[in-house]
Amino acid sequence: MSTDYSRALGARLRAIRNQQGLSLQGVEDKSHGRWKAVVVGSYERGDRAVTVQRLSELAVFYGVPVSELLPDPRPSSAVTSTTKIVLNLESLGSLPADEAGPLARYASTIQAQRHDYNGKVLSIRAEDLKSLAIIYDMSPDELTTRLIEWGVLNPGGMDGLGAAGADDEDDAWDRRRAPR
Repeated sequence: MSTDYSRALGARLRAIRNQQGLSLQGVEDKSHGRWKAVVVGSYERGDRAVTVQRLSELAVFYGVPVSELLPDPRPSSAVTSTTKIVLNLESLGSLPADEAGPLARYASTIQAQRHDYNGKVLSIRAEDLKSLAIIYDMSPDELTTRLIEWGVLNPGGMDGLGAAGADDEDDAWDRRRAPR
């Protein structure tokens, strides 16, 4: 097991434990000594290799699927945690509610929280895109493709390219989106 993978696996284990509000000692106490704090801590630091069997048992203990404990072996091709995603609210408003209703409600909520009612564009975080993907029952990459197809996300709209100030790529995108 590579050091990077061990650390990534450990970070997932720690995140799940923290989400459940457990300290390392809390894991030991809750498991009645089945999981020693020092062992779980060494898994989390990536100092100790965890077998598939033990990982499966930890998943049962935490009440999560084993897949939730495993780090993603590849980064998402569409979105990273620092990616700025700019939605075209004018295009969103022209879509049928049965398709875009969840996205429209989500965008409206963000606008209300920010007191941002410019009505043209809305920047969202990568985490927002992940949440929306769950609502739409698809991966973030699939949702990104869908948003581009709908005209809500400019293919250059990642990292803010679709915001104020059109460039050649934006003009070409606008021509593709124009009614024929």
